[in-house]
Amino acid sequence: MTERPRLLPLLGPAGHSGRDAMTCLYRCGNACDHPVPNESGNPYLGDVVSDGMTRRGVVRAGAVGALVLGIAAAAGTPAAAAPAASSAPVPGLLPQTPAKGRAGALTFKPIPPNKLDNLVVPNGYDTAVVLRWGDPVLPGAPALDVRRQTAERQSAQFGYNNDFVGVVPLGRDGRRALLVVNHEYTNEELMFPGFTTLEAMTVDQIKVAMAAHGLSVVELERVGGTGQWRPARGRHLPYNRRITALATPFAFTGPAAGSAWLRTAADPKGASAIGTLNNCSGGVTPWGTVLSGEENFNQYFVGGDQAPEDLKPKLARYGISTTARHPGGSRRWERAQERFDLAKHPNEAHRFGWVVEVDPLDPQGRPRKHTALGRLKHEGANVIVGRTGHVVAYMGDDERFDYLYKFVSAKKFIPGNRRHNLTLLESGTLYVAKLSGDSPAAEIDGSGKLPADGVFDGTGTWIKLVSGNRSYVPGMSAADVLTFTRLAGDAVGATKMDRPEDVQPSPVTGKIYAALTNNSNRGVGANPGVDEANPRIGNKHGQIFEITEDRGDHTAETFTWSLPIVCGDPADPSTYFAGYDKSAVSPISCPDNVAFDSAGNLWISTDGNALGSNDGLFATAIEGPERGHLKQFLTVPLGAETCGPFITGDDRSVFTAVQHPGEITGASLEKPASTWPDGDFAKPAVVVTWRLDGGPVGS
Repeated sequence: MTERPRLLPLLGPAGHSGRDAMTCLYRCGNACDHPVPNESGNPYLGDVVSDGMTRRGVVRAGAVGALVLGIAAAAGTPAAAAPAASSAPVPGLLPQTPAKGRAGALTFKPIPPNKLDNLVVPNGYDTAVVLRWGDPVLPGAPALDVRRQTAERQSAQFGYNNDFVGVVPLGRDGRRALLVVNHEYTNEELMFPGFTTLEAMTVDQIKVAMAAHGLSVVELERVGGTGQWRPARGRHLPYNRRITALATPFAFTGPAAGSAWLRTAADPKGASAIGTLNNCSGGVTPWGTVLSGEENFNQYFVGGDQAPEDLKPKLARYGISTTARHPGGSRRWERAQERFDLAKHPNEAHRFGWVVEVDPLDPQGRPRKHTALGRLKHEGANVIVGRTGHVVAYMGDDERFDYLYKFVSAKKFIPGNRRHNLTLLESGTLYVAKLSGDSPAAEIDGSGKLPADGVFDGTGTWIKLVSGNRSYVPGMSAADVLTFTRLAGDAVGATKMDRPEDVQPSPVTGKIYAALTNNSNRGVGANPGVDEANPRIGNKHGQIFEITEDRGDHTAETFTWSLPIVCGDPADPSTYFAGYDKSAVSPISCPDNVAFDSAGNLWISTDGNALGSNDGLFATAIEGPERGHLKQFLTVPLGAETCGPFITGDDRSVFTAVQHPGEITGASLEKPASTWPDGDFAKPAVVVTWRLDGGPVGS
């Protein structure tokens, strides 16, 4: 057995898990330092039983010790003009069976944990930056100049802190595609020269930050016959688009649209909102649109202490302070737009926390916020077409002790009818998960020791919350349930989970995989104790949660579940890798996003590695004898988080978002902790990785 590489200490003061304190401040407003929003008495399981590229910053594994796009099968449209949404073709994005001749074994040599300020990939692979913060998106946009940055400039440039990555093919030849990326949050300390405090920011700087939020749509072209991609060249790029928190209008759909909860002085009909906030992960739909989840929106609002008294418990359940006008970490956006002051506009916060749908093939179309999918701190949403023809979206609420959800559409998917399919998320049934373990409570002792049957597993029920305009929660209307979905989950006794983030159906097996990132409060003090789905006290490293819907029917209301991976150092007895020899697997901490290649291998990106190494991208088989053989494929630079990933349908390219490089306490634009990717100061960026011999990534 080879000696496992020694883990190195963190370079900056750590926040919770492996996150630096600076990340905790800017990403979620120090959420872990505030009381847990879920104060419900729900039982836990224990009670139940510039071409945009650079060669700098790339290191292959030999020097230190994958994403699939179904392009070939995609139907396309001419590049000369952007098509209307109703006539746009349906791209074939989600492989439903393994690719011909594609073996499931992952053959790359895993890279070791490290603390390098580089992007590290295995031998035999290459990687390049596709787009970085400030790169031009709209034709005529200027290059980034941090000393001359304005909201107008930023609104035409690639935004900050890219998280979700989706790729939609254009044309039948596999040469062109649309990259859709969301921009979760800004770190002004690393953006503005001479930055001192959030309170001291000018209104113009606040507007730049607002313009750096949102989403970017950028046309790409393949480089030669390789797996490399770059921004398309030319003056006519009709699909390129910036969506911002500053000015982009969104339409509400579904039962809560027009309800009293969504009405404001600026929008008395409750029909539309301006902007989208803190967009985290997302998903690509079978009809070629992109979903994006609004997550930690609470930190953008002030004045909760002066909100109406009957509204305060609802605001508090979503992490909005009702005791201080300016809670710690407040971004002070109310100085630029008054709507962020809840003392004056108490309903404005209800207009965020939704799943957003953007049609990249309709650049003039208004993006939508789908109320039928509920309001929570959405990590994202991923859709699969069930055997009945209904589409099913799986979602996680990224907070300690919050819940897993699924949505089943009222209407059925119709292949080739894009106009119809664009309406599928506007009406349906919303469920929340309640779990039971199958082992005696005494066998779940908080140490992570497996129960006598050798696996953490059990059964579950999808509890119906609302269907169409009918509520199934006593005392709550359909609009109440959808606007305050967390309270509805509390009311029906949903199971409290360890930060459920990305939830993804396997296109090969149909099983569902959720990343439960961590929960340092599990079993600590008066917080809920351990259970079979969340089996460790003070859970620093997280776990992967697997759902098998009964009879393979994604519309079923019952399921079985298990934990195939309990993360951490394999040398730690509290870890588990589906029974695989732990001396052969890579250490992993804090899983965040998940994706699949066409062979059905599970790819996992991490956020906040609590083992002392940079975050990374990992892959493992989830079926057969290699199940649990987890290997590290990539590490990101210092202070960064690994986001995405997206694997193209031909298995030749892996897109990864490198978020917040250099986000380490004490860093600034002038004194960066990371100089990736260009050698001057840190810039979030999307990268693509491919095999040098042109073969499928991973194997």
